[in-house]
Amino acid sequence: MNKNLLTLVTIAFATLCFISCTPAPEEPKTLKEAYKDAFLIGAALNNRQVNGRDSLALPVLEKHFNSITGENLLKWGPIHPEPDKYNFEPADQFVEIGEKIGAFIVGHTLVWHNQTPNWVFEDEEGNLLEKDDLLKRMEDHIQTVAGRYKGRVHGWDVVNEAIMDNGEYRASKWYNASGKDFLKRAFIKANEVDPDAELYYNDYNMWKPAKRNTAIELAKELKAEGIRIDGIGMQGHYGLESPTLDQIEASIVAIADAGFKVMFTELDIDVLPNPVNRFGADIDSTFVFEEKYNPYKDGLPTDIQDKLAKRYGELFGLFHKHKDHITRVTFWGIHDGGSWLNNWPMRGRTAYPFPFDRNYGEKSDVLMEIIKVVD
Repeated sequence: MNKNLLTLVTIAFATLCFISCTPAPEEPKTLKEAYKDAFLIGAALNNRQVNGRDSLALPVLEKHFNSITGENLLKWGPIHPEPDKYNFEPADQFVEIGEKIGAFIVGHTLVWHNQTPNWVFEDEEGNLLEKDDLLKRMEDHIQTVAGRYKGRVHGWDVVNEAIMDNGEYRASKWYNASGKDFLKRAFIKANEVDPDAELYYNDYNMWKPAKRNTAIELAKELKAEGIRIDGIGMQGHYGLESPTLDQIEASIVAIADAGFKVMFTELDIDVLPNPVNRFGADIDSTFVFEEKYNPYKDGLPTDIQDKLAKRYGELFGLFHKHKDHITRVTFWGIHDGGSWLNNWPMRGRTAYPFPFDRNYGEKSDVLMEIIKVVD
């Protein structure tokens, strides 16, 4: 064979071998893939996302998430607005989506002081119900809702936000009528209806020692009385700097040491200023809109997005450190446009709390900071 021809053949063969033998570059990891050996990655879904009108949601949900929570779909007001009327269609659609993508499905919430119609607490004449009548009404609601999704919803926020930041019990209509008995009866009934579903207490500002300690004592009291409670949810409505990682970690450790599962149930980061620098999730704490509290309506500045990415990286570093105790981290939404923070603590703001923008586009720098924790 001609020497030049041999050289050309050799080069061609080597080139083909290089092309065929060199592995293709790895696709960037998704959130659920990155944390598959640590904990579930969840997202809260709204009506438009579950009924298909928001068609961009499902591909992102399928790619990055393996757990879903109903944002408002299963709360008393939306699902049981009148004494003899239930609105199951949105919740049915929500559960069907979860089953379609093989997700861990969380029901939120069976008992709460907000988004619960006044009729729940009143008789036909508008008088407040006595304790036994009220708790019977609560149990009937749990029987109907949790019973409908028995074996399909895998975990329930049985009671939501029953404790104040100072550690005292919230003086809700539930508590005023029954003391702690409404909490106990709610968990007893939920366990009776679906003994295979996990049962949680859920609250915001759980990094505050007084609130956290009361929640732990409540869970211990339930357990001592033979009432099942599996975990305590820390909502995770945080700012760029507050609370500190040490404050969050102290509550992770305290809950885990008490023998209960830990989950972050409503994670988002508010990058916007507000009148009293308040975080948490007390939906009654609202203010009249002022333009100065909506500084990024035309887009998030690079330096603020860098802070957002750094904060998420630090939080997920902490979560991964305690992966043996944390079972789930759920974002309270999927994309910036769907976040409740656009309307809290004042309506009409432009919020940027998630790793996905208003068009469901990936914020690559934020995702990179979250994912590199486990790389």
